[in-house]
Amino acid sequence: MPSPYDQQIEDLLDQYRRQRDEAAATRRRINETTATVTAPRQTVKITVGAQGEVTAIEFPTGAYRRMAPKELADVLLTTLRQARAEALEGVAGVLAEQLPPGVTVPDLLQGRVDPAAVLPEDPAMPDSVRDYVDHGFQGETHE
Repeated sequence: MPSPYDQQIEDLLDQYRRQRDEAAATRRRINETTATVTAPRQTVKITVGAQGEVTAIEFPTGAYRRMAPKELADVLLTTLRQARAEALEGVAGVLAEQLPPGVTVPDLLQGRVDPAAVLPEDPAMPDSVRDYVDHGFQGETHE
């Protein structure tokens, strides 16, 4: 005879599976996040990925040829910083609604979040289900 908690347990397992699928989809969306920034006068165009890694550097015009090395270096660094900031904003947009209260995207990305705060060791469940999981069914049985 099925326990009265079987459906609740099955519902919790379904919820867990949905959350796991959502986490995988979120990871894919993060991995697909890029940002491309073009510097003024189109001297350089830089594309970065979600973690800020440079994936492309282009020189759309010949404007860079007329620049002093220091000026070109400054434009490259400024453009790179801007592209990284935009990529971070894109990642933040993917994550913002899925984070628990008090957890920010910068803290998460910089490793300042305790994983136990995001995913506790014991999942949340009604007390009656927790009691059943811990002790088994204690009710009457009809034979």
